[in-house]
Amino acid sequence: MKVYELSGTTLSVALFTDVANSKELLELMQAGTLEPEVALLNASLIPDIFPVLAAAHKTLVAKSRDSLTTRTLHSELVYNYSGSKHISESLKRCGISDSTTYVLVARFGASEEEMIAVKTLIKGKEIDLEELEGRANKPQIQKHYKITGVELGISTLGDAITCRIAARDAL
Repeated sequence: MKVYELSGTTLSVALFTDVANSKELLELMQAGTLEPEVALLNASLIPDIFPVLAAAHKTLVAKSRDSLTTRTLHSELVYNYSGSKHISESLKRCGISDSTTYVLVARFGASEEEMIAVKTLIKGKEIDLEELEGRANKPQIQKHYKITGVELGISTLGDAITCRIAARDAL
């Protein structure tokens, strides 16, 4: 687990592989009974942590303006990471599904007890965030974000995603 300082709060992030209870997590999240509330992202679409931090910052700005697009702060993080303006498509594509086994978990302002609870909630093996790049599904990321080979000639995958996250509302 790693903790990042963002706009006066923290974002605690943990990466899990071999997750066996995605279906249960998804059901709890959709019912609004996931405790503690967290953002559950499909980690195969995350080449590095920077775009997640950009999406988290955008989420906190929306909260400070009372203009969240989704119902919760944590679903807003998944929505902002997607780069799409369609809420349900964003949550389906960048959130977890019944069969997701590789998950990035994020929580704003988490206490140590809450992150311990998260680790017991996720039935999988926690791995280091450094493994994101090597495990990223690059073809899927390029397809989802419409990133061309020419763009990757001058930029990284993470930078290309970050640009789309930042520019989405302006397009």
